[in-house]
Amino acid sequence: MKKILLLLSLVIVAGCTQAQNKQNIDKIPPFKILRPDSTYFTPANLKKDKPVMIIYFSPDCSHCQHLVYDMKPKMKEFGDTQIVMVTFTDFSMLKMIQNFTRDFGLAKYHNVIVGTEGRTYVVQRYYQVRTTPYIAVYDRKGKLVKAFEKAPTMSELIATVKKA
Repeated sequence: MKKILLLLSLVIVAGCTQAQNKQNIDKIPPFKILRPDSTYFTPANLKKDKPVMIIYFSPDCSHCQHLVYDMKPKMKEFGDTQIVMVTFTDFSMLKMIQNFTRDFGLAKYHNVIVGTEGRTYVVQRYYQVRTTPYIAVYDRKGKLVKAFEKAPTMSELIATVKKA
């Protein structure tokens, strides 16, 4: 009887935890990132009534680099979506983020914001990121449309953004 109660308790706790995790990502996370130009960017800086795509990445991640490489020729299809690229690279390695931004020519896209959350790991914990890139797309009202735990195909990502 005790074993059954213990098992039932574990199932309930696991179910509540998963429901809580899903509920938590429905809104844009409370991030604060340091940009390559040494300015901070937060959700308060986002333009109102515009979709948002949060990409959690690492500058030295080949999957992340491939994602950005594939996105560049399709940037017009992302329309007015604000693309916020957040990394955990330490503030002391800001040069790495500057180089990533330069190498991919991201500064020329007015809707792309790149920065590091440093060692706060707020965004990483918020989404419970296990691998990069992690992508979350939000609609114009800041509600989650879809999250991708690994890089989606470009057509799937564009279709998701168009729903936003």
